Amino acid sequence: MPGSHQPQWIDALHRAHAGVEDQVRHAKTMGLRNLPSKAWTVNQGWVLAANIAADLTAWMRLLGLHDQKDLSHAEPDTLRYRLLHLPAKLTTHARRRILSISETWPWADAFTLCWQRLTRLPAT
Repeated sequence: MPGSHQPQWIDALHRAHAGVEDQVRHAKTMGLRNLPSKAWTVNQGWVLAANIAADLTAWMRLLGLHDQKDLSHAEPDTLRYRLLHLPAKLTTHARRRILSISETWPWADAFTLCWQRLTRLPAT
């Protein structure tokens, strides 16, 4: 292929592949590293659940956290620590669920903004 020995071409090829490697690393973090069983069907379900989790975190970063500089490209472990392990209390009053988030939690605003953005998406 003409130009394939140029450093710019090799760098562009490597950068495209680095994005794939990031997604593989994220999928492994979400549960693909350890399959739970020797049975094929159990592992099939586990891989499906891990892929769904990886997709959900990717879409959450893209749609809900796109302008949060420390969370828009965060690793799954960082998202788990900052947003998914939520120090909150869920109560029910008059048939409504109320989520009370601690105001001293540093990522309360980021979680609230992300939640508002994701719940405003149209259901199609």
